[in-house]
Amino acid sequence: MTEHRPSRRNVLKTAGGIAAALSVGVGTGLATAAPAHAADDGFGLTIVDRNESDPRMWYYRFATPEIGWNPAVNVLLPDGYFDSGLTYPVLYLLHGGLQDFITFDQLGIRAWTAGRPLIVVMPDGGHAGWYSNPVTTNVGPRNWENFHINQLLPWVEANFRAYSDYFGRAVSGFSMGGYGALKYAAKYYGHFCSVSAHSGPASSRRDAGALIHWANVSSAASDLSGGTVYGVPWDEARVTADNPVERLESYRNKRIFLVAGTSPDPTNPFDTFNETEVLAGQREFRSLLDGAGIGYEAHEEPGGHFVRDYMMNADLDGMVGFLRAAG
Repeated sequence: MTEHRPSRRNVLKTAGGIAAALSVGVGTGLATAAPAHAADDGFGLTIVDRNESDPRMWYYRFATPEIGWNPAVNVLLPDGYFDSGLTYPVLYLLHGGLQDFITFDQLGIRAWTAGRPLIVVMPDGGHAGWYSNPVTTNVGPRNWENFHINQLLPWVEANFRAYSDYFGRAVSGFSMGGYGALKYAAKYYGHFCSVSAHSGPASSRRDAGALIHWANVSSAASDLSGGTVYGVPWDEARVTADNPVERLESYRNKRIFLVAGTSPDPTNPFDTFNETEVLAGQREFRSLLDGAGIGYEAHEEPGGHFVRDYMMNADLDGMVGFLRAAG
């Protein structure tokens, strides 16, 4: 394990941390858990399906002009949410490629968060959406970045007792979702004080741009019917804007948690390609963070490209300690 972590107290003492915290204001969502709106409420979202019967996991499906089909989200509420009257920090948890909004429920998010005072929001991000607005699409809009940042985030804060400030939000993800988390944390600096990448790539131009080529190929095949996330030739400005190793200063004063596997399955080319790129890219990222004096916590773990429950639990512990306490 490599550990160069800032404390929340130290971050608040720095001018950059204070500016980031103040830049988005301090506020809360609704005082009660009122049912979410059934029609477009100003965020461009219309609920077309919902289930609020589970005591913790609430489900919604939306129509939105940003996505050409109706994406869904699971919102996991903390134990005691309905009786506490408290406002809670929020984790936006992003799934990997060929996964969807229910993946983390299948993996064990309910058990991982039991007793932790945290709302967890798990949205669809497309099978190969790459948490981006694609350069080209042949199937209508697939603007995942716009959907998540401009619509879903304010909708959550309007409909749940959720903090709406810098120290009230974290973003984390696995694989493609880890890349999305690193990207969102950098591009929207004042939105998230904590970012985590579980087997998430952190360097997109290395190895002749292997990650960008993979994003283009996978999005063309799985989501965009021949369209691509980054364009052919690449939209270089967009690649730079999304590339963690080119956005170092955007991670200053944040909690950063990185996990990479050291021994992918040699009989599985997919596992080997993914985790080899992840490990090399995270090492490059960490070296640059070291050079810039930016703190982080990093783990290199046995195995390949998968979610490690013990690392998720460690990450959640760190998040809860760094985010604003429920209150």
